[in-house]
Amino acid sequence: MGVIVITGGSRGIGARTAEQVAQRGMGVILTYNQHPDAADEVVRRITEAGGKAVALKLDVADVGSFEAFRAAVLAALRQSWDTTTLAGLVNNAGYGLFNPLESVSEAQFDGLFDVHLKGPFFLTQTFLPHLEEGASIVNLTSATTRVATAGVAPYAAFKGGLEVLTRYMAKEFGDRRIRANAVSPGAIRTELGGGLDDEFEAMLAAQTALGRVGEPDDVARVIAMLLSDDGAWINAQTLEVAGGYII
Repeated sequence: MGVIVITGGSRGIGARTAEQVAQRGMGVILTYNQHPDAADEVVRRITEAGGKAVALKLDVADVGSFEAFRAAVLAALRQSWDTTTLAGLVNNAGYGLFNPLESVSEAQFDGLFDVHLKGPFFLTQTFLPHLEEGASIVNLTSATTRVATAGVAPYAAFKGGLEVLTRYMAKEFGDRRIRANAVSPGAIRTELGGGLDDEFEAMLAAQTALGRVGEPDDVARVIAMLLSDDGAWINAQTLEVAGGYII
């Protein structure tokens, strides 16, 4: 069923996506930046379950490193799967920052931009020649693009830009039958932005129609669906996976 690159695959949604994808028979190349041990643990779990995965280091903010990363991916494809093409790309790597507009620094703004919009743009461009006809791109955005949440303006703005970029990817890559969709999580129990304490979690659960915050698997299953044949007629969409957050 092909091989998928998943950025930020060592923890949270990325890690669970890697495992969900592997369970569906796809190969996985997952990336990490600062947590190699966590990435190796994901690879171990996938391997023990009968799948195949490789972990590679990548700083999504460093566009200058993408050519070297491409070479590493191609080497892994040849060595582990005897191929040079990819069936999908998941632009998932990211981090959160809580800071009101009035106090956001230029460095904070640039850091969020590099990881959440510039990085996915140029990483997709880098791997476009290696995506198979009929491949799938999934970009991770955020429910904060729909629900204005004080303190996350730059993050939400760049995620909104990524949603627009997703539609342009679908438009421009359609002649190769490459699909592009965005998945927009709501409140999810991950380490993004420092995680959830009990009080914050209770507030978010009360604002969600299904009465709880999401788990990484809730999002990972949707991403895996979009990468599989089950999502073959879904294109240029943003799917909010949030349990009915603030409706």
